[in-house]
Amino acid sequence: MQQEKKAAGGPGGPQTAGPDVPGGTTARLMEIFNRLYRYFGPRHWWPAETPFEVIVGAILTQNVAWKNVEKAIANLKAAGLLSPEAMARATIEELEPHIRPTGYYRVKAKKLKAFMNYLQERYNGSLEAMFARPLEELRPEVLGVFGIGPETADAILCYAGNYPIMVMDAYTRRVFSRLGFFGPRASYQDMQDFFMAHLPRDNRLYNEYHALIDGLANRICLKKAPACLSCPLAGLCPRIGLEETGKSKSEDSPGTE
Repeated sequence: MQQEKKAAGGPGGPQTAGPDVPGGTTARLMEIFNRLYRYFGPRHWWPAETPFEVIVGAILTQNVAWKNVEKAIANLKAAGLLSPEAMARATIEELEPHIRPTGYYRVKAKKLKAFMNYLQERYNGSLEAMFARPLEELRPEVLGVFGIGPETADAILCYAGNYPIMVMDAYTRRVFSRLGFFGPRASYQDMQDFFMAHLPRDNRLYNEYHALIDGLANRICLKKAPACLSCPLAGLCPRIGLEETGKSKSEDSPGTE
């Protein structure tokens, strides 16, 4: 997700590497995590009072800055629509004016209603029942809901459902391609498979790690002219794809992320 969003959670401090794999990949990933954690501290993701608010935010944050989502969340809350029961009763037309700050508000209203229809038809409106399902069964279901792709689905599962699944995004691709772990065009699934193969299955770790990566990319490991001299990973990063000036060789053209 390409903006900073803070929330509850976090592993509560630097982590140990655990069982390593050939080549030391796990140890390297945990060293990166620990350096980022010492630099940024706990990120406290996601800014929400309830799991349902997390879900709404995950859908609304598609292609928009988080500050705009905060406005829409406040609007929905003020209108009494920020609960599964209230949103299930609301029409698309009733939702639209409240989420206008997020852009694409008509299609996002349809996405919210599509999720509500899924929750109502499959789980009688109960998030508790939904999140009682095994991850391997629930994820394909959520991905089948209109307007929900892998990043949104995994944000819902990780941050609202507390499942051990790590969210990927363009920031992850940027940082870890510069670190040399995979190429600049690695797919979402390839990146996720890589992290989850080499890290302990721990929701709190996945939550915090993703938040730290986005903090780094948002503040230091910028798309253009990254502040490499200020980076807590400076001693570990080979800066693949970057010239000595700090400007990326491959990021001059728009639309690369």
